[in-house]
Amino acid sequence: MSPGNLFADFTVLVVVVLAVAARPVSGQRSVYPSANLSTLWVNNKVLDTVTYDDGSTVRAIVHRSPQTFSDPSFAAGFFCTPPCQEFIFAVFILTATDAQNPLPVITMAQVVWCANRANSVGENATLELTGDGDLVLREKANGRLIWSSGTSGRSVRRMEITEQGNLVLFDQRNATAWQSFDHPTDALVPGQSLLQGMKLRANASATTWTGGKIYISVLHDGVYGYVESTPPQLYLKYEVSRNMSQRDPTRITFTNSSLSIFLQSTQPRNPDDSIPLPEAKSTQYIRLESDGHLKLYEWSTQGKWTMVLDLTKQLPLDDCAFPTVCGGYGICTGGQCSCPLESNSSSRYFQPIDYRRQSLGCAPVTPISCQEMKTHQLLTLTNVSYFDKSQIIMNAKNRDDCKQACLKNCSCKAVAFRYGQNDSNGECQSVTEVFSLQSIQPEKVNYSSSAYLKVQLTPSASDPTQNKKKTILTATLAAITTLVLLVIAAIYVRRRRKYQELDEELDFDTLPGMPTRFSFEKLRECTEDFSKKLGEGGFGSVFEGKIGEESVAVKRLEGARQGKKEFLAEVETIGSIEHINLVRLIGFCTEKSNRLLVYEYMPRGSLDKWIYYRHNNAPLDWCTRCKIIMDIAKGLCYLHEECRRKIAHLDIKPQNILLDENFNAKLADFGLSKLIDRDQSKVVTVMRGTPGYLAPEWLTSKITEKVDIYSFGVVVTEIISGRKNIDISQPEESVQLINLLREKAQNDQLIDMIDKHSNDMVSHQEEVIQMMKLAMWCLQNDSSRRPSMSMVVKVLEGAMSVENCLDYSFFNANSVISAQGNLSTYSAPPQASILSGPR
Repeated sequence: MSPGNLFADFTVLVVVVLAVAARPVSGQRSVYPSANLSTLWVNNKVLDTVTYDDGSTVRAIVHRSPQTFSDPSFAAGFFCTPPCQEFIFAVFILTATDAQNPLPVITMAQVVWCANRANSVGENATLELTGDGDLVLREKANGRLIWSSGTSGRSVRRMEITEQGNLVLFDQRNATAWQSFDHPTDALVPGQSLLQGMKLRANASATTWTGGKIYISVLHDGVYGYVESTPPQLYLKYEVSRNMSQRDPTRITFTNSSLSIFLQSTQPRNPDDSIPLPEAKSTQYIRLESDGHLKLYEWSTQGKWTMVLDLTKQLPLDDCAFPTVCGGYGICTGGQCSCPLESNSSSRYFQPIDYRRQSLGCAPVTPISCQEMKTHQLLTLTNVSYFDKSQIIMNAKNRDDCKQACLKNCSCKAVAFRYGQNDSNGECQSVTEVFSLQSIQPEKVNYSSSAYLKVQLTPSASDPTQNKKKTILTATLAAITTLVLLVIAAIYVRRRRKYQELDEELDFDTLPGMPTRFSFEKLRECTEDFSKKLGEGGFGSVFEGKIGEESVAVKRLEGARQGKKEFLAEVETIGSIEHINLVRLIGFCTEKSNRLLVYEYMPRGSLDKWIYYRHNNAPLDWCTRCKIIMDIAKGLCYLHEECRRKIAHLDIKPQNILLDENFNAKLADFGLSKLIDRDQSKVVTVMRGTPGYLAPEWLTSKITEKVDIYSFGVVVTEIISGRKNIDISQPEESVQLINLLREKAQNDQLIDMIDKHSNDMVSHQEEVIQMMKLAMWCLQNDSSRRPSMSMVVKVLEGAMSVENCLDYSFFNANSVISAQGNLSTYSAPPQASILSGPR
């Protein structure tokens, strides 16, 4: 199409602004509503670029022209905000304001869908509609896969942006093979539905595209809004009116006049099952904002987007009932935020994060420590309620039971006791993470509520006589120290050389976030002279013990010199981090040649016990295995991507994955871990780990955190198949699990890999095979082709698909063993690191 024809067609002049005389690059073409296969777009200025007054930039790829100049229209392409160093591939609404100008000026764009909100790309990134029908986004710098539609091999013929703003891949029969409407982010446009199980997830803030904690989901009986925590906390609920003959609702649909909740039949059964909206005068969209509000926007005649309705207030919700209105621990009173202050007390246990911005919330003056539960206390706040009414402690019907239940559970951070006229009979709400609270007037809401926030007292605050005792003790010790100082100095000098190699006391005082340091006698006493042995591994034995009321696992490193580096690594690494999917380090001991680590006790033992069937245990069901895999992935994602320095664990295997009483999985044994600066692409280190779980790049000794992802792939395969990676009891052709996986994948016989002990696994075989494909993605020989752990988590959450073009020539781990020539650098195989109950 020539430029002259474009100007002749009055309806496509906006396209001219975006793509006049666009120069083809590797199949790149001018902007039209659709594109064919084998088209490649490069994110650079060869794509016609429009920059707005606020510095944001649009590079459209496919564009649906408006009916008139003043009408908004939909396009898909690259989008960025200042300073425009990071781009997303998105669907956005383009608008023009000057109908008199022969070349209308596009003034702003509103993103309504995004493919890579958590993984932006840079300049020269590529988007390709491949010859086999897959829409693929890659980073140009290293060719790394960022996002894929997962439609390879589904007979895709073309891509098109519809008039409703739906980015669609059509197949040979003109049927939909993939569409952006099926993968919503934080917005809905007219004609779009949110199906049961789908989520609208708000951005983390108004200035970032990363998904935040707040989301809205359609469940079987209505629409629910949550803030993410463990478990999620409910802040919005819209239940559907129905009788017993009606079927469950399946979707909500945004139209030009309502947000309707549909049952599995074709129409709402009750007029109350829809939220009326103002009649549309122009283009509209609905967005879930980062503060939890669900707002309707419309393009106005004044040439700007205007918020015309807050849907969450229609339900209705008070401004103070939103979970982040005053940040964590903040109290909302008439729209104003303040920090908690106990009634009739001048003591302050919380302080603002930013005194100039009270809405950012508050933080405890003294962080809560599970190691000091005896000094926990509840701060009483009268006439204060909490937004989440779903987490009810069933066995706490009165105020005292409610408070005691929280004090006995370290994960409980606060409770709210809500009651009517009878103070002794009410509802006790428990939360593990405290968001905003709300002041109430009981006479207006017809109920009373008190909140109790857990605070950590200092020893002096918990015991008023302690300061006096400390003064007396200090004076006594000073006098004794003066008398024996010369004797101690002489003994120290005399014996220093003798114990220099054995003792070599490590300078733990310089380590940040140091856990409790115990004496050797204290640990001997708490383990009953190390009498209850739980297991043993490559660097020592593990014993059961009890410190106060808390059960612990004490790992004792064997020998004066053996394991010294591993001990230091473990204390440095896990002592400075904390995550729900990492085994918590309570404390340590280093006295002369004695080195011990004290961990939380994990009653269900290590994962290998449950998947290898050593103790004739019942097979785990598929739901439990999925939960364990997700927990492992989240723990590794935290180590790789959320710590100040990347942490490579380097010894991921079932023996180092421990389970609590609810089968929550946690990573253990950081004795081999490696810290990696974020500006390092690779680090050089000696070979370490366990045979059978070693990635191919160990042969070069230049490794990244991707070695953990390879090991994760091996563990997932073991969980699915219910057997060891290397099992000499199997027939010769099946000894190595990864070789067997390669063979089954190449012959399309993955169903043979499913654990036959579990009928539940067999009944979920399609889901299990998808999980095996995720494991195979993690097992790629080329580490750059393996996903990051955040991508793995997204696949497990259903927000992303597994890459289709997988290489099945998985690496044979025995090559690493034979190349190394000795096993001294490996941790011991099956018995390694057991911080758990008897096995």
